[in-house]
Amino acid sequence: MSRIAKKFDALSASGRAAFIPFVMAGDPSLEASFEIIKGLPAAGADIIELGVAFTDPMADGPSIQAAGVRALNGGQTLVRTLGMVEKFRAEDDQTPIILMGYYNPIATYGVDRFVTDAVSSGVDGLIVVDLPPEEDNELRDPASDAGLDFIRLATPTTDPKRLPRVVKGASGFIYYVSVAGVTGKTAGGSQSVAAAVADLRQAAGLPIAVGFGVRTPEKAREFATFSDAVVVGSALVDVGASAPDHKGAVKAVLNKASDIADAVKSVRRPAT
Repeated sequence: MSRIAKKFDALSASGRAAFIPFVMAGDPSLEASFEIIKGLPAAGADIIELGVAFTDPMADGPSIQAAGVRALNGGQTLVRTLGMVEKFRAEDDQTPIILMGYYNPIATYGVDRFVTDAVSSGVDGLIVVDLPPEEDNELRDPASDAGLDFIRLATPTTDPKRLPRVVKGASGFIYYVSVAGVTGKTAGGSQSVAAAVADLRQAAGLPIAVGFGVRTPEKAREFATFSDAVVVGSALVDVGASAPDHKGAVKAVLNKASDIADAVKSVRRPAT
């Protein structure tokens, strides 16, 4: 059983949703971003989503676009990102780590080499935003064969007739994008998102995480009442970007993550 599956099983048994923070690898620097991911489990993170910087991040809003630019300007590469995971694994063998990004850096790196190196570094799952289910087999098949969870995205505009194709072959969980837009945009309304999560859970038979636009502890608490996980990214990136220096960025991100984690964990449901 993968680390991701074990984590969701344990949280389901305890009757609560997972908190999944997103951070951009290499932002504000390689060293500072490593200090952030190293501190996230103690701040309440259940799973860590690590962004892979890319020059054309089509699904990201201004905050995460800027984080990617800062990382790239600082020399961040896919090799360095995998190295961060390997270094993290030397101290933490329990917290799942997911790489989230785009296909171009992986294709440039080489799919087989990437899958081998991701597994050996300790990566648990992949979210590749710009690979639709109809075209992702060249990465999904070798990744799944190697034990990496391949996490797919669904959105408010996903056609119900296409949904079986979206969930087929997915593993780990389904990431539900709560808005028809980019990261950082205000999250969708609770009632419509809850209905979509229920439909997805039935169709996929997997945990459902909700993200995009979850910026406050209050919104995270609200979504934790009906989802299996809450993903927060832009809000964390923003507090780090507004800090006066790298040391301040680490502290600000971890403090914000702790506040949101407390909100998610305050919601209790019947254990399953």
